[in-house]
Amino acid sequence: MEKGKGAQKKFNIRDFFRFADKGTSIDMPLLVITLTLLLFGLIMLYSASYVVGIYRMGDSMHYIKNQLVFAAAGVAVMFIAAKIDYRIFKRYSWLVLALAYILLIIVLFMPEIKGVKRWIIIPNVLSFQPSEIAKFAVILIFADLIQKKGDKMKQFQHGVIPFGTILASIALLMLLEPHLSGTVIIFAIGIIMMFVGGTDIKWFILGMTVLVVGVVGAVIMFPDLVPYAQTRIVAWRNPEADLTGSGYQSYQSLLAIGSGGLFGLGLGNSRQKHLHLPEPQNDFIFSVICEELGFFGGMMVIGLFLALLIRGIYVASRAKDKFGAMLVVGIVCQISVQAFLNIAVATNTIPNTGISLPFFSEGGTSLLMLLGEMGIVLSVSRYAHLERGE
Repeated sequence: MEKGKGAQKKFNIRDFFRFADKGTSIDMPLLVITLTLLLFGLIMLYSASYVVGIYRMGDSMHYIKNQLVFAAAGVAVMFIAAKIDYRIFKRYSWLVLALAYILLIIVLFMPEIKGVKRWIIIPNVLSFQPSEIAKFAVILIFADLIQKKGDKMKQFQHGVIPFGTILASIALLMLLEPHLSGTVIIFAIGIIMMFVGGTDIKWFILGMTVLVVGVVGAVIMFPDLVPYAQTRIVAWRNPEADLTGSGYQSYQSLLAIGSGGLFGLGLGNSRQKHLHLPEPQNDFIFSVICEELGFFGGMMVIGLFLALLIRGIYVASRAKDKFGAMLVVGIVCQISVQAFLNIAVATNTIPNTGISLPFFSEGGTSLLMLLGEMGIVLSVSRYAHLERGE
């Protein structure tokens, strides 16, 4: 039977790999920035983690060995993703979102680790945070919806309701873990993508008003929250007020950063990582960087993330379609927002909350996801180049 023009195209594995005769015209500056962040991160992770590795695991190489395995796999995934036509992901956006919901529900039945349920653990295989899948799912579905809505994004029923419903439902599941920092990142990604995608600014103003009224109402209706909030704020404003309690982490972090000076104590010479600074291989790795490499090293890290953001925006501006542009915006904003929040916590610019530094902090599945997402960004740049015949 002959297929009609309106017949749905059958899936073909070759759709994944549309290789061009002209080769891979991926964005080389973005690739160099990504690989530099990866290499710099691996070096600093080993330096920051070997003491904790000896103390906890009896192996100074414990954390870096795991990270190297995922880094190698991640680089392979990145180059494969760069070869894949990124538009294929649009077909599976709702499937990825459904998977994220399922994983966020499953994790609620996992055993608690440090008082929270953030990890799905497969014994002797791996553990991962469903929030990493949720971040990508939000980016993917928002990019798809923004392209489909087009000029309707300024209307409340098109530019706010579907996006707000997705964000609210994911936020609810993540708050049950609880995972406040991950919720903040996902909201930031969603709001940025909605703004860039064309949602009318008046809806953002309305949303902020509702948020402020809600916070004030919560304080009035639940006065018991006030002492807890005050404790957190006092610890943030003056970590020395409670050096053995809520102010300990921030104080040790500031001590590490301050002792680094302009050029640092030298690679490997951090004193605070010797069981003074909590989680030097994860949440507070930026503090170790500043202690060992000084202000210069800290600015190198910030400069690399800023370069990634700027180059990502450039790639997005040259994308051949809105879906590709919004994918890039979502991915580079996710990385930039997460890096900003981590550095802000380490420098006590904002109250302490657990959040990792992309490419630097220990976490294999997170690194694998990051490199895979950067492969998608490179795919967008590649198809933009091929379209222009570059």
